[in-house]
Amino acid sequence: MALARVSCVRTAAAVRGTNMDSTVVSTQTEFEVFYRREFASLAVVAGTVAANRSAGEDIAQEALAKASGQWAKVSVMDKPGAWVRRVAINLAIGRKRRSVSEAKAFLKIGPTIVTAAETRRGDPAVWAAVDQLAPKQRAVIALHYLEDRPVAEIAEIMEISVSAATSNLHKARTNLADTLGESHG
Repeated sequence: MALARVSCVRTAAAVRGTNMDSTVVSTQTEFEVFYRREFASLAVVAGTVAANRSAGEDIAQEALAKASGQWAKVSVMDKPGAWVRRVAINLAIGRKRRSVSEAKAFLKIGPTIVTAAETRRGDPAVWAAVDQLAPKQRAVIALHYLEDRPVAEIAEIMEISVSAATSNLHKARTNLADTLGESHG
């Protein structure tokens, strides 16, 4: 889509006989590279935090759209990937809270059929247990195990202290061990 915009800009500039601003093209190209590099893993992290893979893709799109809208600011950050992950995690936590509220409202109305089309790799029982964790615990699990990020980087992404990230990871592991029991040890 952005490539089409670049082509249109080039065509319009050629028709007018003017010089095209090369910074527009380089900025769009820079964001396209960023988008392609980040989208897949961002969608998995967001889907894990939101406990819904298809929602993860929507959330990743939304977070990247926010990054695009603020690209002049985001592109000069030391770690723009960390910024977009923090945005995605916040969006996913909000979406998870809304879905829990909606589910409670639907239960009051009557029984509904709920299907989870999760396609995360690994044991579905483990992912079901991850889905039951608190939002920050889901986030640290996703960042640590799905993206193989160290605790210090997780703390930076989530804008919490390293000790808080370590604590959340420990609590998440403990809760998973309690939930899954020895069958998954």
